[in-house]
Amino acid sequence: MSWLLTVAPVAALIAMAMSLTHLLPISVSLYYNDGMAGALTLSMALNFCAGAILWLLTRRNKRELSLREGILLVVAVWAGGSLFASLPLLLTVPQLSFTDAYFEAVSGLTATGATVISGLEELPASINVWRAVLQWLGGMGVIVLVVAILPMLGVGGRQISKSEIPGPMKDEQLTPRIAQTAKGLWLIYAALTIACGFAYHAAGMSPLDALIHSFTTMSLGGFSSYDASLGHFNSATVELVAICFMVIAGINFSTHFLVWRSRSLMTYARDTEARYFALVIVASVAGVAMLLYGSGTYTDPLTALRYAAFNIISVGTTTGYSTTDYTLWPAFAPMWILFIGTFLSCSGSTGGGIKMMRAVILYRQVYREIKSLAHPQAVSPVKVAGHVVADSVVFAVLAFFFVWIALLVTMTLILGWTGLDPVTAFSAVVATLNNIGPGLHRVGPATNFSVLTDLQTWVCAFAMLLGRLELFALLVIFTPAFWRK
Repeated sequence: MSWLLTVAPVAALIAMAMSLTHLLPISVSLYYNDGMAGALTLSMALNFCAGAILWLLTRRNKRELSLREGILLVVAVWAGGSLFASLPLLLTVPQLSFTDAYFEAVSGLTATGATVISGLEELPASINVWRAVLQWLGGMGVIVLVVAILPMLGVGGRQISKSEIPGPMKDEQLTPRIAQTAKGLWLIYAALTIACGFAYHAAGMSPLDALIHSFTTMSLGGFSSYDASLGHFNSATVELVAICFMVIAGINFSTHFLVWRSRSLMTYARDTEARYFALVIVASVAGVAMLLYGSGTYTDPLTALRYAAFNIISVGTTTGYSTTDYTLWPAFAPMWILFIGTFLSCSGSTGGGIKMMRAVILYRQVYREIKSLAHPQAVSPVKVAGHVVADSVVFAVLAFFFVWIALLVTMTLILGWTGLDPVTAFSAVVATLNNIGPGLHRVGPATNFSVLTDLQTWVCAFAMLLGRLELFALLVIFTPAFWRK
């Protein structure tokens, strides 16, 4: 178990770094005089001291992380980090139980956006900022942010990034060193967040609302400071800004990096995954808009297009904002919206779900199998962007999809066993396992997850962690082989 001591000092450094993120909500609290600065400062001090003590006790064990240690660190950061992140909520929102506070923190760090808090407008400004900060950190992954720093301290980051960066083809490096890649991605993420904030402010949001929603838009997290989400603003301009930045955040950040490095927007057009991403969005928006107009849900075609575009892109990219209760639309629409949320986001984006790249590989593998029935002697490898996809990657995608289905069924049955109706149980698992946010029926966009019992809440929190850690990184620690020498 000596390798646990190798993980401990790295986890301690991350805990200390995360504690410093309290400084933004503390500053907001002091500016708005909302009375939360003391509680937030106490939380920061407790988190920092816990990390500092752990680091002092284990700092001599610093060395390059193995794959097993990297996986354990990732799990420790997400599960343990959520525990630390729940402390400000426990100290400042009296109505929250520990279960609810932990769920809210997990939802933040996994950029899911499911909430158990009602009356968001009544929360202190600093607490809404804290919720947004959690999502911003979780968007690209806390691990990716610190990978750029840890190598300077003699702690390698390659194994961490292999476990945390989403997508099936994540071994490709954009620069020779993972630290340089992480810095490049971090700068792009930060720059786009700043641009999003200014755009929201120009569209009519207050500086505070623009700050909060820029964080939760670029992270595709979907937390809002209003129960009505972005519907509170009732502004087509605000919705247009959100659509633009949700689409940007839904594309592989590696592609953004290559666009920045090549100074050519044609890189997007050459990216197979981005093309499928755009195709599904355009087809879905057009189809649902026609359904809404044809069914008389909206009598104006532009209004139908506006609501269809925003809510499809929001849920499809796993952001989870809403501008209306789309569960009241004709039944096909909310079902389709939730369905595309399971796969629309690109690998390497801040979104959740099984990712578009996996869906493309899965589709082409199915096509290959069908083709082989007609032409048994034909050799037809799976190709993406003109390159042959290795069988090992195809098998990994198939295994991922099988486990995803198995978890979806198992957790839906568990929630059904606890008393939830089938629609709520199924949609709650889909929404949390894919880091979407709102589900349907009792956990739809007009309500929240506060209707769940404690057991149901823990099941959904576990689903969110599974989704953000791409299933296997979390499941593997429950296998005996992981703990053997």
